[in-house]
Amino acid sequence: MFLRALFAFLALPGVVAGLVPILIARGDTNRHSGSVIGFGVLALGVMLLLWCVRDFYVSGKGTLAPWDPPKRLVVIGLYRFVRNPMYVAVLTVVLGWTLIFGSVWLAFYMVVLAVAFHLRVMFYEEPRMRQQFAAEWKAYSAAVPRWPPRLRVGNTETRN
Repeated sequence: MFLRALFAFLALPGVVAGLVPILIARGDTNRHSGSVIGFGVLALGVMLLLWCVRDFYVSGKGTLAPWDPPKRLVVIGLYRFVRNPMYVAVLTVVLGWTLIFGSVWLAFYMVVLAVAFHLRVMFYEEPRMRQQFAAEWKAYSAAVPRWPPRLRVGNTETRN
């Protein structure tokens, strides 16, 4: 299962938050001077992303890939604060690249990604979770916000 998780990580966020931003930045002839702060933001995003991937692997018994999703609802780690920390982490990585390269096109890409992630969550992931995990999802989604992280951990009825 480790190789499946590694492949999913390289194939999905590796491309969306790594390869594509670098290609966009390289092609952006109107880049402004970047900021070294971007390296910190990028590192934070990568750390958050790896944390989420680990929780999917250990707690969810699956990967981040749609073809090999977690078998159990993941409600530990960053998932105690926000229902979609992996998407937040990917956007943080892209923000880091945007700051490093000073690219308006990367900022536009980040906005497009944010909209795409929201639509995917609303119309695919959440209906699937409601169907797959029923009562567990109902309690979890009532206790944990979709996007803005809650700042304190409260009790939820679901535990892995």
